[in-house]
Amino acid sequence: MTAKSIGAPDLLPAGADLSGTRRRLFETALLQFGEQGYHAVSVRDLATALGLQPGAIYTHVSSKQQLLYELVEMGHRYQRDLLEDVLLGTGPDPVEQVRALARAHVLLHLRYRELAGVTHREFRSLTVEQQQQLYAIRGETERMFLNVIERGVRLGSFTVSDPWLSVAAIGAMGIRAAEWWTPQAPFDADKVADTFAGFAIALLTRQS
Repeated sequence: MTAKSIGAPDLLPAGADLSGTRRRLFETALLQFGEQGYHAVSVRDLATALGLQPGAIYTHVSSKQQLLYELVEMGHRYQRDLLEDVLLGTGPDPVEQVRALARAHVLLHLRYRELAGVTHREFRSLTVEQQQQLYAIRGETERMFLNVIERGVRLGSFTVSDPWLSVAAIGAMGIRAAEWWTPQAPFDADKVADTFAGFAIALLTRQS
């Protein structure tokens, strides 16, 4: 799994275990939740868009709430798995590790803009129990960045005084980029990702 160059954004990760009507349901829900908001979309709306009876939706998911949860979980798991692969494929230098992680983080948000948007905007629409399950996955992703940055501080590669806040700042780069970037933007996705990865390094190596 790699963070490759992109053209038009995709809706769902290629590795998502979805096919046929179930994939169409998830893609339709993703678009409608993104455009209208989760609470404004009904099961009937989804069924109508798919040319189905409302009851047919429940052969694929137990509820609209579960559908949202599975979409948001997909976003969290895909990010964690992608960044794990990127980190394993990068050498031991913490500077290059952060650069690779930050670049991949931004690129995946640009490749899956709709999924990224729903994942972040509709997180509060999930139940507390669902949120807690996703916090565990999110924590694994944050820990990857944090471990690399803390090691870089110990080695003298980074001078930042608060590694956790640095992780939060780097994370925000991808989230915000997905809100304004389109394939028609004056900068292609690789340029945005490379530049933001450079910003991440500058943030960590600035002199206090």
